[in-house]
Amino acid sequence: MILDHITVSVTNFERSKTFYERSLKPLDITVVAQFDGFAGMGKNGRPQFWFAAGTIGAHKTHIAFVAQTRAEVDAFYAAAIAAGGRDNGKPGLRTMYHPTYYGAFVFDPDGYNVEAVCHAAP
Repeated sequence: MILDHITVSVTNFERSKTFYERSLKPLDITVVAQFDGFAGMGKNGRPQFWFAAGTIGAHKTHIAFVAQTRAEVDAFYAAAIAAGGRDNGKPGLRTMYHPTYYGAFVFDPDGYNVEAVCHAAP
């Protein structure tokens, strides 16, 4: 793992919490900590992705979550769209990165580019 954790601001905490809980469930990522307008999501009790009520800047943000299989990428995409995400790249190979890069991209309710990616061969 490269990052210890990341935090992004969200304009509507409950809407974003619902979006991320539904979208990341196929990746086995859940809310493991929550307090005072902050929620931390992760695995095995370790929060690595945090979001907090706040304002959104004009910067571009991209968040990529690890998927173990291509099926998990597909399930993430379906769950994210069902949770209100907007398509930013259907599941598929992105060979411009490397031959087995399989990812899917959605915009979350605040416009963050959220991805699930599997690097394993099929």
